[in-house]
Amino acid sequence: MARPSKELTERELQVMHAFWALGEAGVAEARDDLIRKGQGTPAYTTVATLVRILAEKGFLRQVNQDRPFRYQPARTYEEVSRRLLDQVVEHVFKGSREQLLLRLVERRSLSARERAVLERFLNAEAEE
Repeated sequence: MARPSKELTERELQVMHAFWALGEAGVAEARDDLIRKGQGTPAYTTVATLVRILAEKGFLRQVNQDRPFRYQPARTYEEVSRRLLDQVVEHVFKGSREQLLLRLVERRSLSARERAVLERFLNAEAEE
């Protein structure tokens, strides 16, 4: 039975990024991806434990019955990132998306690319 979905730890989120990038993978492949992306050199058993926890929390699903087990994300990056961002808005900015936007932009000026992405999004919203 899946453990109730709780907050992801930083290490669990790193492992999820590996599975989002790889799609279906085993523990060894996920570990290799973490190493390749400069996330340190975690022990195989550490990654295996994190994968087991993520499966219990319902973030990963086991896709085969034979060893080595293979897993795939049970939740999309979009779903998880949206939920985490909603929590930040609610807990840090007391529900104010305006305050979040102000904090983001006041840290540094938007690049031309970031400005273009934002303008495209705002224009698409205005057309709807």
